[in-house]
Amino acid sequence: MTEQNRPQKAVMSAPQPTKSARFVAPACWDRQIWFTNPIFTELVSLFPLQACTDFPTVSELDNWRQLFRPELPVHFVDNALLAADGRYYEAFIYHTQQVPTRQPNWHDLFGALIWCLFPQTKQLLNQLHIREIELHGASSRTPLRNKLTLLDECGVLILYRQQHTNVLEMLREQHWQAAFVSHRQQWQGQSSEPAFAAMMFGHANYEMATRPFIGLTGKMLALAVPDEFFSQSLRQRIDFIDTTLSEQIANQGILFDPQQLTPLPLLGVPGWYTANSLPEFYQNTDYFRPKRVQQVQE
Repeated sequence: MTEQNRPQKAVMSAPQPTKSARFVAPACWDRQIWFTNPIFTELVSLFPLQACTDFPTVSELDNWRQLFRPELPVHFVDNALLAADGRYYEAFIYHTQQVPTRQPNWHDLFGALIWCLFPQTKQLLNQLHIREIELHGASSRTPLRNKLTLLDECGVLILYRQQHTNVLEMLREQHWQAAFVSHRQQWQGQSSEPAFAAMMFGHANYEMATRPFIGLTGKMLALAVPDEFFSQSLRQRIDFIDTTLSEQIANQGILFDPQQLTPLPLLGVPGWYTANSLPEFYQNTDYFRPKRVQQVQE
């Protein structure tokens, strides 16, 4: 989050049965989330979440950071330091190299884990926020800051072999049946030689996945990977993604590409939701919506 006072997040969603309901994360720690929800498979393979009987403390999260990313210059501190300091959230991180972390809090838990996974990209996003604030002031939500926040909160990375763009175009055109059903065997976890994979970047996505609902949608950012990518270890893949994504954001303006940050129904990603193993799951056009046809005015 980027708001100075950082109120508890309430995200509008489209859960069943009422579309007006607000998402509310579980009030207490629930270990079963890590055992039963496949969207967290990568996180539980990297961090000792399944062993926790309660929310990890800020000190525990910082210990995880030191073990996973000893080179990471930022560290996690209690959110009370931000409240006492009075600076803007992004400015506090930039000038102190400390990430204010509420506890217990699902949103900040996942935010801390994303810092551990993608430190170069997270630091770059912070630096770009500060540059925009210096140019336009903290209260001005510039187009770039809006893009940065969208990626930070809701981004989901679609990783694809450079010579395979067929499914990528289907996703962008919102041809969900073709991308997720007809070409299911091209996705990681469904094939021994995958051409596509998804990896979460937005920590708000992870927070909402603690109670997955029909309507849960992220913003897709596509990233080409070399052929050997899918045979590498998870840690090697994460390091490649972090380096490549940060370079492309810094040098190529990827965030302003109109083909990036398009909608992606997260529960449709093969392997991320148990019910999507059945083809009929994708027949819900309220969730898997076709792309709107733009009217051309004469």
